[in-house]
Amino acid sequence: MQPFQTTWSTLPSVPSSLEQEQNSSNQYVSHCSAPTLCMGFKVSISDEPDTLYRKLSVLVKGHDKTVLDSYEYFAVLAAKELGISIEKVHEPPRKIERFTLLKSIHIFKKHRVQYEMRTHYRCLELKHLTGSTADVYLEYIQRNLPEGVAMEIKKTKLEKLPEHIQKPVWDKLPSVEETASTS
Repeated sequence: MQPFQTTWSTLPSVPSSLEQEQNSSNQYVSHCSAPTLCMGFKVSISDEPDTLYRKLSVLVKGHDKTVLDSYEYFAVLAAKELGISIEKVHEPPRKIERFTLLKSIHIFKKHRVQYEMRTHYRCLELKHLTGSTADVYLEYIQRNLPEGVAMEIKKTKLEKLPEHIQKPVWDKLPSVEETASTS
């Protein structure tokens, strides 16, 4: 007797997702890799529309260029696997900060040391995302962020135009002749 078969046979039956969806707003997760650990969790389904993002800009900065190269490859590969369209990936100019210090604390001004800090940047611009896709993608790439690398995210959200802006101010736009006759 194989242990894999016995664990599957001892599990209670899980109702189909269609039956659960009709009965309540919760449904069981039936696609877990470890079924014995997943049996108590439920996924809630809501009728709210998902947030839409026109553009998602991810700026990654760090001191090691090779680490940023590797992370850029990883982030682009993850976006392609999720079906996210990549607008462009570019490398903004690096920032170099230099400062000079004395070797000794109080004396010997002739003896100095110069330090330099270089910060390299990578920018990924993704377009036309839903809120759930953006959340999953950002959580995945943030969890795999290497040490010594920082990330900034800018989201451009699509929103419905308010009704008071949709209606024109005038019912009928004044023509050139009407404005000339009144003045």
